Amino acid sequence: MSVAFQKEESAEAASEAVLPARPISDRINLVTEAGLRMLHDELARAQEALDAANLIDDVNEKRRQAAGPMRDVRYYAERIRTAQLQHLPASYDVVAFGHTITFARDDGRTQTFRIVGEDEANPSHGSISHGSPVALALIGKAVGDVVRAGRRELEIVAIA
Repeated sequence: MSVAFQKEESAEAASEAVLPARPISDRINLVTEAGLRMLHDELARAQEALDAANLIDDVNEKRRQAAGPMRDVRYYAERIRTAQLQHLPASYDVVAFGHTITFARDDGRTQTFRIVGEDEANPSHGSISHGSPVALALIGKAVGDVVRAGRRELEIVAIA
């Protein structure tokens, strides 16, 4: 095998190991206390994975193993840097960030979601991002208000 081929292989491996940055929305980075803790935990996990990858002797394998964790370290560090901690609102008169909202859909279903930051949102676990269409439709509204989210109407039943 020629040296030129080995260098080409190494350069190719290095270019494959550079991952594009994780996308960050242009929305304000509001977080709950739990969301901020989650960001710190994820940063620590990514840093541990990066540290482990950096122990690998083979340079090309080190680059491949470090690419994901390095991208995650940059992402979570930036999300922590821009995080704006929001404490629970003192009033439950209108829907706001951090509230848990129960609403009735026009198809008869009733759903409950907590409005949280983008990184901690998980609809299957009962939380939605403050930038989601449903949250945007609900924020600022009160119990009894009917809002339109997409083609559906939602009636706010409770704010907690």
